[in-house]
Amino acid sequence: MTWLRDNLTDVLQLALQHVWLSGLPLVIGLLVALPLGWLATRYGWVRQPLVIGSGLLYTIPSLALFILMPLILGTQIVSPVNVVVAMTLYTVALLVRTVVDGLGSVPDDVRQAATAMGIGRVRRLLTVELPLAVPVIASGLRVAAVSNVSIVSVAALIGMPQLGTLFTDGFSTGFMDPIVVGIVACVLLAFLFDLVINLAARALTPWRRGAGARA
Repeated sequence: MTWLRDNLTDVLQLALQHVWLSGLPLVIGLLVALPLGWLATRYGWVRQPLVIGSGLLYTIPSLALFILMPLILGTQIVSPVNVVVAMTLYTVALLVRTVVDGLGSVPDDVRQAATAMGIGRVRRLLTVELPLAVPVIASGLRVAAVSNVSIVSVAALIGMPQLGTLFTDGFSTGFMDPIVVGIVACVLLAFLFDLVINLAARALTPWRRGAGARA
């Protein structure tokens, strides 16, 4: 606690950087995964290539991907762009299947009823299918958020400052306090992401609250 008190400002700065490096790829990855998931649902012949191909991205070791990004993007090795792009790829890898499963969970009779009411395909997707798929997509998003918080810390090995820096500093000096603080901070950050996503999902599905209250 004494070490944390003396270094609180630095820890908060690292935590904010960690939030940015974890959260921005989560948003971008979701925006990319939604149309890909819709394509996989709409056109059956692209489902397997998209789901399997995106899933394979997650098998790439994070440290290797962080090192490869500057070669691919032409950026400096310590540029945050490398981490954001790499984490976006990981997020897409996790979310494409989730979006496919979410849209696939919408009952066919609901789609048919919406079509019978004259609702077009795009409007049906935005106003009927996606809202009903929110619980499934939110579950995958929560997993991706926790994963991002964990993987981003590896970027400290290439000199990217965030909570993972506490691990490398503690290891290099043989001092446990920053390591313990880093672990606790990552757990709290993952919990915060999970809480925000859960609250957003509840706000987007008010009918589920009503159903729960009646039950």
